[in-house]
Amino acid sequence: MKLNILANLLQRAKLFLLFLFMLFAQDAFCAEKFSTNFSKSNAVFILIFSGSVLIIIYALTLVIKTFNHLIEKSSDDAEKEKLHDKIDDVAQAKTVLFYCSLLFIFLYACYAFVKGTNMESHVSEWMNLVVRWMHVVFGIAWIGASFYFVFLENALNRTHNLRDELAGNLWAVHGGGFYYLEKYKVAPKEIPKDLHWFKYEAYFTWLSGFTLLVIVYYLDANIYLIDKSVMDLTQGEAVSIGIGTLLVGWLVYDTLCKSFLAKHQVLLSVILLIFISAVAWFLSHVFSSRAAYIHVGAMLGTLMAGNVFRIIIPGQKAMVNAAKEGKPVDPSLGKKALLRSLHNNYFTLPVIFIMISNHFPSTYGSAFNWMVLMGLTIASALIKHYLNLKEKGEKSVWILPIGIVLIISLAFITRPIPKSVCKNDKAVTFNEVNEIIQKRCVACHSANPTDDVQKVAPNNIMFDTKENILKYAERINQRAVITKTMPQGNKTGITQEERDAIACWIENGAKGE
Repeated sequence: MKLNILANLLQRAKLFLLFLFMLFAQDAFCAEKFSTNFSKSNAVFILIFSGSVLIIIYALTLVIKTFNHLIEKSSDDAEKEKLHDKIDDVAQAKTVLFYCSLLFIFLYACYAFVKGTNMESHVSEWMNLVVRWMHVVFGIAWIGASFYFVFLENALNRTHNLRDELAGNLWAVHGGGFYYLEKYKVAPKEIPKDLHWFKYEAYFTWLSGFTLLVIVYYLDANIYLIDKSVMDLTQGEAVSIGIGTLLVGWLVYDTLCKSFLAKHQVLLSVILLIFISAVAWFLSHVFSSRAAYIHVGAMLGTLMAGNVFRIIIPGQKAMVNAAKEGKPVDPSLGKKALLRSLHNNYFTLPVIFIMISNHFPSTYGSAFNWMVLMGLTIASALIKHYLNLKEKGEKSVWILPIGIVLIISLAFITRPIPKSVCKNDKAVTFNEVNEIIQKRCVACHSANPTDDVQKVAPNNIMFDTKENILKYAERINQRAVITKTMPQGNKTGITQEERDAIACWIENGAKGE
């Protein structure tokens, strides 16, 4: 038995070792082409991490062998079925751990190899691209499935020509075919072997999202996460607060949902809104405004993934096992899972907005940024509630208009308010503004950036020439004056007097003389 386990582990390790060999061989090749700061400590970390993962995989393999041994000895069919389910869970955990570890090692090695070199920005951008792409694809799969099943729940026929064991059914047509679906009140008399589970979409969406959070905000914490004008934090402090927010957020949310408030949905919703608002306010006074938004979204995403991992899937497994054993199924498990699934449904639109919010500085750059975020959260939840009611065939005339009016009101509230900042009616010249831009902006926005991280001009916007500065004058006004979201994290230390000088120049027509 031990020989079989070792052989299995060796087979699994072959790919790991081949991967490490190719990784170090590539690093050695690249080291001949350009300088690198990849150190022995980086290599030792990779080897220790890889060894730890292989040990865990070995332990999980032993668990599977133990379960197989118990199956051989057991004469209880129900017990065998339960053990087979456990084997499937452990095997899936091994697979996820293995491939996630490979991804982590690859990303870590790439970043460690180029950190501090002229390739750092380029590699970081491609890491960002690949992981963001994965995150969006997995997110579409998860959100699509969530929306579809909530639609099914809302649109089921629950009254006409139903068998006693059914809670509802639905006819549908899509892609040139007709579909007929049935929902059981509890469970069918016999559980099919090819039962499909919807869970990996959620798991991989969260894993890719957290990886993206690390790449964008934690590796470059001094640029995107920390704004010293908000709070002077070290990188370690900022990252700890970010990760702590996700953990505390889940603990508070889960505790509230398991309390007596679960029986009072309206009260629970109000308390959750207050809690999320408090988190948004706190983060907006700790991080850069952009990072504060993203961490609220990451917390909501963690709540959604936690609902799937800790409540929905375990509840469904308990129901399936009870049905297989011929025992009465606890209907409260299904109700708890349905409640958390409904919460996920309402969290979805706010999370999607936050995912794209960094493209809209008038929201996170507003002086009332946390209130704008909560306003959009409420508006999107109202719109989702309207759609849910519509799917049920129920009507609520005022919900959709209230959500739309709220969004329009937020657009009005965040509008730029013109005010003169010119002193003694003296116009600021282009040369004065150009001096500020060359000092505070061109480190990144240049054909040859000198910033230690940004090695390519963001969005290909460059301020090397008078023509480009005049061309992007309105964008400079929006980002550097109105929302104050540039420079990122105020890395170059632009002062309010310099922002006012740019505003005065633009107020007087942004002339090039």
